[in-house]
Amino acid sequence: MASRLFPTRNPSAKACAHRAMARAALFSNSSTRTRLKRYNHHMQQARRLEALEVHHG
Repeated sequence: MASRLFPTRNPSAKACAHRAMARAALFSNSSTRTRLKRYNHHMQQARRLEALEVHHG
């Protein structure tokens, strides 16, 4: 599924996209719990991708 959302193989670009989705999640029309859950999920993915880039960059 992630490959459909992010056609690029650049971890930095994917991390940037996850940070953008995290920010968008904060302002979505959902409950506070759902917004926080989505925000944390996307920030975790962004951090994971950045860590991969540091180790493999």
